[in-house]
Amino acid sequence: MDLKAAVKAIRKGDIAPVYLLYGTEKYQMKQFADMLQENVIEEEHREFAVIPYDLSDTPLDAVVEEAETVPFLVPKKLVLVRDAGVFTAGKDSGKIEHRLDVLAAYIENPADYSVIVFMVHADKLDERKKIVKQIKSAAVVLAFSPLSSEELLSWVEKRMAERRVTLEEGAATALVRNAGTGLQALAAEIDKLCLFAGEGGTVGVKEIDSLVARSTEQNVFVMVEELANLRMENALSIFYELLKQREEPIKIAALITRQFRIILQVKELAQQSYSQQQMAGQLGLHPYAVKIAGEQARRFRPERLRWILNELAELDYRMKTGAVDKVLGMELFFLKLGAQTV
Repeated sequence: MDLKAAVKAIRKGDIAPVYLLYGTEKYQMKQFADMLQENVIEEEHREFAVIPYDLSDTPLDAVVEEAETVPFLVPKKLVLVRDAGVFTAGKDSGKIEHRLDVLAAYIENPADYSVIVFMVHADKLDERKKIVKQIKSAAVVLAFSPLSSEELLSWVEKRMAERRVTLEEGAATALVRNAGTGLQALAAEIDKLCLFAGEGGTVGVKEIDSLVARSTEQNVFVMVEELANLRMENALSIFYELLKQREEPIKIAALITRQFRIILQVKELAQQSYSQQQMAGQLGLHPYAVKIAGEQARRFRPERLRWILNELAELDYRMKTGAVDKVLGMELFFLKLGAQTV
């Protein structure tokens, strides 16, 4: 069962006794858990009927015992279980003993008055484990992976449309560029922009640039875009702005190095016919970041990217050893990059 089918079933009243949610997209996972709560537990009962557990400090036996215990004064209860690392390949700390056989027995004969939701913040489950195979056959297992670049922009536009606010062309891209790809941060910025525009209003790139502050990482992301287009004056302007925010030149250089390394990796993987999703998985990046890196990669030959990375490595050494003033070293790098024609 996929996410859309699961949501549709829940809203029709078809509630499974056990759900296993996993993936790195925590915001969507929480939204699903909240939606499930709204459909399973009446608002006046939630104080008593929603029971949270954390397997880092609670044995699995206690979760099963709670699910088997008849609810008091409420018709149904929801047991939310976080840090459910028993389903992944991560190392067990050994502090808490989890009896997986107890859970295996429960999922074969679950209580009809309880719903257990396991929330696993990992990109995949350990398919070698017997309990994973059992829960996949007896429960609803849903993956929450990062949205593709197209899905991410569509998600932004949909959220704005739900608030009856129109986005001008390019505004969704500008918002992701400034706020990053995290859905929670994007949702907060969307709320702010909608309050500013008001119902029936319009938000454009200008409003986003004035209202949505970029993090250091996002500033470096834009700086590399300016460097890729040889707009050195704009790149230096961002650099000086970061200095005003008391960011260390060595940290800025490290972030620039990381982005150029990603660009080179994406270029090499593209030459091997990797898809955008495959690159994201291989590099541990959001698909949108891979898309932008791919666009930037088209402006560079592999030899030029390797030259840039070598220059950044040399700059890092010289700054850390005091061979060059940090700010001056960064300025010289920008100027050298603008003049270099490899």
